Amino acid sequence: MFKHILVAYDGSENAKRALNVAIDLTKRYEAKLDIVEVVDTSVLLGAGIGPVPPDVIDSLYAKARADIENGKKTAEQGGVKADGVIVEGDPATAILDYASKNGIDLIITGSRGLSTIKRMFLGSVSSRIIHEAKMPVLVVK
Repeated sequence: MFKHILVAYDGSENAKRALNVAIDLTKRYEAKLDIVEVVDTSVLLGAGIGPVPPDVIDSLYAKARADIENGKKTAEQGGVKADGVIVEGDPATAILDYASKNGIDLIITGSRGLSTIKRMFLGSVSSRIIHEAKMPVLVVK
């Protein structure tokens, strides 16, 4: 049923739970697993503060690389070889673009508990993915 699974990952507890589910489903379906982390530059660029200092971007990428390596290690320990990918931009948009360009047939993401006001105005990454994805989405709480 599923041949290529994407798990959205940022090293958070929600993402770790989503990764564990992704590992289980990858084994069950003998699928390929991509662990994708987004360096969210949309907030920095949209803040209108001018050019973002390179050291800020460098630190975001360093964190993403460490998260991906930890995620790949967790997958290996679970008996799955995973590819780690870092993309940049608005998280929901970047994940959906990656999924559509890479033949992903299941997106797995953790849920986040945003406040009611924030959710009304901004929405959450998982909510946007659910509403805009062309493939099945599994949200792990």
